[in-house]
Amino acid sequence: MCYHAGMKKKLQLKLTIRLYSDDDERCFGPGIAVLLHRVEEHHSLRAAAASMEMAYSKAWRIVRTAEAVFGCKLLDSATGGKNGGGAALTKEAKALLTDYDGYCAEVSAFASEKFKSYFEERKE
Repeated sequence: MCYHAGMKKKLQLKLTIRLYSDDDERCFGPGIAVLLHRVEEHHSLRAAAASMEMAYSKAWRIVRTAEAVFGCKLLDSATGGKNGGGAALTKEAKALLTDYDGYCAEVSAFASEKFKSYFEERKE
């Protein structure tokens, strides 16, 4: 195969995993996973969105979409005021993130091995 012998650049695998509902609505993927991890870090949806250069309204929209599909709240939030408000992940959100991150890690490890066998180790 000419594409192996004559390749000028090394190939790399970039895998993203997105979950869709049965009516084909995208409901969870790398973007919301990072957003939720950043909510854990910043204790604020607004700060999490800002750290990703994402509009606050978009952050709320993707959280609400996921909540509608999964049928549970993902964030416990308090509005501003004397104590400043903030957000925290619900136990359901923490479980979902743990499952998503674990699944992504396993699929990525498997895909990396397959990628090597097809595009790095094959000599022709």
